[in-house]
Amino acid sequence: MAMTSHNKDADRGGLEPAAALFRSLGDPARLAIVRRLALGEARVVDLVEQLGLAQSTVSKHLACLRECGLVDSRPVGRASMFTLTQPSLVGLLVAAEAVLEATGEAVALCPAYGTPDGERA
Repeated sequence: MAMTSHNKDADRGGLEPAAALFRSLGDPARLAIVRRLALGEARVVDLVEQLGLAQSTVSKHLACLRECGLVDSRPVGRASMFTLTQPSLVGLLVAAEAVLEATGEAVALCPAYGTPDGERA
């Protein structure tokens, strides 16, 4: 049965939330933050120290991840402890690592999405 262009558009439109999720994880700094928070909650100062990123960078990316509903925080004294809101993100990271291992350098060398020097970010 042939699919009309209207049905194709409707199917593609249903993928927008998934595409937005992957875009939210598409920045190396945000991905590093999510990967670190998969190990447990952390303060901004902890993330700055452990990831080697500037405080402003960490704060900006945490705000983005919070807007996407992927992280949340709770006050602890004058600081905030950040956590993943979706524990299933850990499974997504594990699955992504399996895909990267299975594809070898294919993803890293992809002209559209790989890193410029061919190394994984």
